[in-house]
Amino acid sequence: MKVAIIGAGAVGQLTASFLAESGVPVTLVARRQEQVNELNAKKLTRINVDGTKTVQRIVSTTDLANLPKQDLLVIAVKYGHLQKLYNQLSLFSSDMPLLFMQNGLAHFEEALLLPQKNIAFGSVTFGAQLLDQSTVQHRGVGLCKIAIERGEHQAFQQLLQLQHSSFPIELASNAEQMLFAKAVLNSLINPLTAVLQVKNGELVTNQQAFILLENIYRELTEAFDEIEHTISFSDVIDLCRKTANNTSSMLADRLQGRKSEIETIVGVILNKALANGHNLPTLRTLYHQVLAIEESGERS
Repeated sequence: MKVAIIGAGAVGQLTASFLAESGVPVTLVARRQEQVNELNAKKLTRINVDGTKTVQRIVSTTDLANLPKQDLLVIAVKYGHLQKLYNQLSLFSSDMPLLFMQNGLAHFEEALLLPQKNIAFGSVTFGAQLLDQSTVQHRGVGLCKIAIERGEHQAFQQLLQLQHSSFPIELASNAEQMLFAKAVLNSLINPLTAVLQVKNGELVTNQQAFILLENIYRELTEAFDEIEHTISFSDVIDLCRKTANNTSSMLADRLQGRKSEIETIVGVILNKALANGHNLPTLRTLYHQVLAIEESGERS
C-alpha cells in the first residue's frame, strides 16, 4: 500500500511517521518548497510520548498534480485550505480512495460532491505539535477513528489493519455522527483554551476554567439529547487529563496569529443548537471572544 498525505502540519506529519514506521511507503505533500527541502534532507523526526526519537525517511513534494500513483490519498490540511484543493482532488481517478482528516462538520457534505467512489472521514484524539518543519512531537496517545461514508471497506482495509500501540486505528460506523462527536469535544476544549491561553490539562485543574467547562457541557447536553449517551462528562475530563500538556489547535492558531477553525467547529455546533431552539450562551460568548481576538489581530 502506497499512501500520499496532503498536509505537512502536525496531524499530517504524525500520521506519516507512524505509517512509515509500519512499513508503508509514504509521500508527504507540503505547500512550501522550503519545508520539502528540509524533510528530504533531514528526514521526518517524531518525538515520542516517552521522549525518545523516531526518524523516518519519507518522500516529500509540493507537486500534487504530478503525484505518482497511490493506493490511498489522505487529506490532512485544515478546512480553510480544502477550498483550494477540491478542484485538484476532482482530477484524480475516481478509483482513488480519499480519507479526510479535518476538524468540524463543514467539509462533510462538500467532500461527498467529489467524484471518487471511496470516501472516508477520520477523527483523531491524539496530541501532536509541530516543533519545526521536519519534527513533530507526539503529545498524547489517542484513537484515530475512520468511518467509510461511501464505497467499499476493502479500499481502506490495509490502513485499518495496521497495528501500532501508540497509533491505534478504529473503524467507526457512522461518519457524520463521529465528526459531530469530535466537534462537540473540540467545542468543549478548544475555545476555552484559546481564550484563557492555557493547555488542556488546566481546564480540569483550574477551578474557574472547570466551572466554564461544566457549563458548556450542560448547555450541549440540553441542546442535543444524544451527547450525554455518547460522551459523558467524565470522558471530557479524561481527555483533558490524557492531553494535559497539549496546546489545542485553536490556541496554537492564536499564538501564531493565524485564523482558527472556530467557524467550522463551534459555529456549526451553534447553528445546529439554534435550530433546536437552544442558544448555548457560554459557548456562544467564547465563540465571539475568539472571533474578536482574531479581528483585533488582523488590525494590528
